[in-house]
Amino acid sequence: MASSRRRLVCLRSGIWSLLLYCVYSHIKLVLSEEVDSCDNLSLGQYLCNDPKIDEATQEPNNCRDTTAWVECLPAPNISCRLSNGTEFRFSGEEVGFNKTIPCRNVSGYSYKVAVALSLFLGWLGADRFYLGYPALGLLKFCTVGFCGIGTLIDFILIAMQIVGPADGSHYIVDYYGARLTRLSITNQTYRKPHPSL
Repeated sequence: MASSRRRLVCLRSGIWSLLLYCVYSHIKLVLSEEVDSCDNLSLGQYLCNDPKIDEATQEPNNCRDTTAWVECLPAPNISCRLSNGTEFRFSGEEVGFNKTIPCRNVSGYSYKVAVALSLFLGWLGADRFYLGYPALGLLKFCTVGFCGIGTLIDFILIAMQIVGPADGSHYIVDYYGARLTRLSITNQTYRKPHPSL
């Protein structure tokens, strides 16, 4: 009986020692942890606002050189270092930092208008005139859309957004609309090796 009581006391003291060590190491970690910059917060520690969209271009208002800035709010009780170097504990209501998002350079050519012109007046070359290709537009006009084959090909190319405005800009497409992004493979693209059979 005495030996079982001794084991129980020994077990209790071991559990208390382990618990105190865990609490001590956690407090030591929290107190010694240096606060990182707000820009380096992990996903889930902040929420970025939706950008304000320009009605005319359907791109963010502050879009410059294919990037725009959005305001991000750190989650409640997150502490981080602001850009001026001061440490701040957020309540979830304050803006902590700005993050860049991609945007597109547009110059006034509507995707919907280009597709409609290609579908209904493509045989006259109106789509190519609208997009800024007057020579191809004139050639399509004189050959009645290359006997219809050029009209069909241009309709597919414009609908897939392969042919765009001549000035190199992008179409104006609704912000949450049918935008297409071209994927390409370069030497920097990671390629997963094929599993051996």
